[in-house]
Amino acid sequence: MALDQPEDENLQDVEMGFLDHLEELRKRLFWSAAFILTGGIALFVSKDWLFETVLFGPRRTDFISFRGWCWISNQIGAGDALCVREINYELINTTMLGNFSTHILVSAIGGFILSFPLVFWQGWLFLRPALKDRERQAARGIGLSSSLLFFLGVAFGYLIIAPLSLQFLGNYELGDVQARISVMSYMKTIASITMAAGLIFQLPVVVYFLSRAGLITPEILKSYRKHALVGILVIAAVITPPDVTSQLLVAMPVLILYEISIAISRRVVKRKGKESNPDE
Repeated sequence: MALDQPEDENLQDVEMGFLDHLEELRKRLFWSAAFILTGGIALFVSKDWLFETVLFGPRRTDFISFRGWCWISNQIGAGDALCVREINYELINTTMLGNFSTHILVSAIGGFILSFPLVFWQGWLFLRPALKDRERQAARGIGLSSSLLFFLGVAFGYLIIAPLSLQFLGNYELGDVQARISVMSYMKTIASITMAAGLIFQLPVVVYFLSRAGLITPEILKSYRKHALVGILVIAAVITPPDVTSQLLVAMPVLILYEISIAISRRVVKRKGKESNPDE
């Protein structure tokens, strides 16, 4: 019995440590959900501004993106080629709960977007105890960088990709079929595009952590550059109208992010080398 006691105590310590981790995870998930819920409620009660100004903005010809494209069109001597003069599709609701369900969905997604920095911070607080002091110092500012990239991606998706997609899909003609789109489909299109763009813009952050973990290196990223280019063009073709200009507008920022990720990975690997050989 005396010989078995230390082993039992060790097993108990391991079990308590695991339970502590579960409790910490529960707490971080609770606060994340609370932040998302708070943001969602704030947007829910701001229904008029949320829908009329933000979500229905791309349905008006005076939307900021349309005015910007028209200005560029005139500056490059293309006349009104890029100007949007009319919106031909209309939104409808075909179910009793359609408008209310759309309101709930949009508020939830918007709550996550608004609270992203706080949600990311909760995830960081959960992971931070497992890191060494040197790793914590190396990751300083990662929350701010991730949040800026996320909001930049959301803005890019909302101002560039979503208007292009809505104009193409909403005005796509098929015989004499009129485009009467459900409001839920319209909102899901905007939400999926903006969320996808925000997450895609997290590429440098993901590469940073994978490089710190030793799972990827700048050489690996360079060797797969051509594959990444093809993948980016495929993604751009899926989420944008099938014209070269739209696809390039989407692909160029992602390609730039990929090159930035290579530079980040190179820097991380170089720093890890110095940490492993401090005398060099």
